[in-house]
Amino acid sequence: MNALVLFSGGLDSTTSLAIAKSMGYKITALTINYKQRHDYEIIASKKILSNYPDVKHIIFDIDLTKIGGSALTDSSLDVPTEESTGIPITYVPARNTIFLSIAASYAETLKIKDIFIGVNAIDYSGYPDCRPEFITSFEKMINLGTKSASEGSPFKILTPLVSMTKSEIINTGIKLGVDYSATVSCYSLSKSGEACGNCDSCKFRKKGFLDAGIDDPTLYKK
Repeated sequence: MNALVLFSGGLDSTTSLAIAKSMGYKITALTINYKQRHDYEIIASKKILSNYPDVKHIIFDIDLTKIGGSALTDSSLDVPTEESTGIPITYVPARNTIFLSIAASYAETLKIKDIFIGVNAIDYSGYPDCRPEFITSFEKMINLGTKSASEGSPFKILTPLVSMTKSEIINTGIKLGVDYSATVSCYSLSKSGEACGNCDSCKFRKKGFLDAGIDDPTLYKK
């Protein structure tokens, strides 16, 4: 039983990978280096997977700075530290559509039917491509447009975290032996991997550990 796990080295994707392992899957982890604001998460993904020697790791390079439109891919845009109305500027246009398309291509080539993605629609920034209806629609689309599905081997996109709070995600990961100290969530990491503590992602992470009653192992900027 094989699975492809979209893996950023973040809290959610690491928990998603641990869940997939607990289900007995043989895993290929796909990390997409999209020239994001910081490349420390690529370093983190390698560090985390050193604890999972049986997981095959693929790093796929793509340059989304050519599209821009997000504080994560355009250095002229600042990552907000205050809560904003609507979808925040850290939204990367069609990111999960792009990522899942790449994942589906690899899965078809590797003859893998199950794709895991750590999207969450509870404690999140309101990104439209993290919602269950988006995942359902995308799954239908790839099963209409791929050779594998048309020949009787359809894909399944699994989202084990989609309806969980951040504290529930953390507690689940702790039970599965996840070491969260190596994971990264911050949108404005320093070059040495220190989190800003003020962006949306940091705030959700902080609150998640607080609500879970677990010490936050994150290294924050002083």
